[in-house]
Amino acid sequence: MGGVQIPRRARATLAAGVALAVTLGLGACAEMSQILEASAGTAGTSNQSALARAVKESLELGSTRAADMLSKTGGYQNSSIYRIRLPEPVQPIASRLRQFGLGGQIDQIEKLMNQGAERAALEAKGIFIDAVRNMTVADAMGIVRGNDTAATAYFRQNTESQLRQKYLPIIQNNLRQIGFYNQYQQLLTAYKQLPLTNKPDLDLEQHVLTQSLNALFTQVGEEEKAIRKDPLGRGSSAIAAVFGR
Repeated sequence: MGGVQIPRRARATLAAGVALAVTLGLGACAEMSQILEASAGTAGTSNQSALARAVKESLELGSTRAADMLSKTGGYQNSSIYRIRLPEPVQPIASRLRQFGLGGQIDQIEKLMNQGAERAALEAKGIFIDAVRNMTVADAMGIVRGNDTAATAYFRQNTESQLRQKYLPIIQNNLRQIGFYNQYQQLLTAYKQLPLTNKPDLDLEQHVLTQSLNALFTQVGEEEKAIRKDPLGRGSSAIAAVFGR
């Protein structure tokens, strides 16, 4: 009505061309602006929205898969990569505690830390998905043109502080349910009685929180790489239209 009518096939071709140009990261920012301006008034806005949806979908998939993997029984405990151990500065003292016959308590503490992280990971999906849905179109554009873990890097930069606040009570609640704090207090008592100076702080709550989130973000990054490598097989047709070559 009052504007030039563009045939459906031409609109589809134009949208595909814009998506491909964005995906390949052609030229400098000025060239990118020209591409987008050329599509304005036709399929540009809808194409950008489709791009943003595809990026959000890929990040939702990656974060959900990561949370599912780590929330399984043994997801942390049995992992050679993500298993949570006592903090590195405490390891020499842990060896001393073992010499005092407290090896069983240390092993139990580490087991409970990993179980707490596994339970918390199960509840992380909803937090992650809510964070993903707050992404803007501009954020999505930058992610498509970024490296293999650009979405994960954006996600972490913009959500980690908020996630830590929400995730800590989840960690605490799950550690409480599995009896971690009883074991923890026994270990602290023995730890304080050691005739050593300059003993590192043994704040295991924050340690579990940091290590569990590090593992989640790392695995989200691995999932993102897999989706970018095989966007149709690991993602969907919408994701393939954006991340495919």
